[in-house]
Amino acid sequence: MRLALKQAKKAFAADEVPVGAVIVLDGKVIARAYNQKETRNRCTAHAEILAIEKAEKKLGTWHLDGAEMYVTLEPCPMCAGAIAGARIGKLYFGAYEPKSGSAVSRFPILTESGLNHCTAYEGGVLEENCATLLKNYFKGKRKQK
Repeated sequence: MRLALKQAKKAFAADEVPVGAVIVLDGKVIARAYNQKETRNRCTAHAEILAIEKAEKKLGTWHLDGAEMYVTLEPCPMCAGAIAGARIGKLYFGAYEPKSGSAVSRFPILTESGLNHCTAYEGGVLEENCATLLKNYFKGKRKQK
């Protein structure tokens, strides 16, 4: 999760919502990314999606069976769907997202029995660090307005 936090800090520095993601397979980091929606002018440029794309390219397949993802914020519905679709084995996330969290907070997509794959998850990993970074980012945004 500390590596995901480093990615989130890169997003913060780029004036992006500070979310970072890292994918690990067999104990090795195979992908890392941070939010780049504004930079890329793409609504799908979330940290999780970008990390999944990098992992797929590196492995030459979309099957990420056995991989683990670390992300600083509970995924949104789009990202949770991509995580399940990529067959990621386990998700670890930091801060909970009560508005749109799609592991446990709002929409339990990762464990939806109607999907072809369910992804195990663990929330609250370095939660305070992850939440503080997000709070500081949005506090700064409010001051700008």
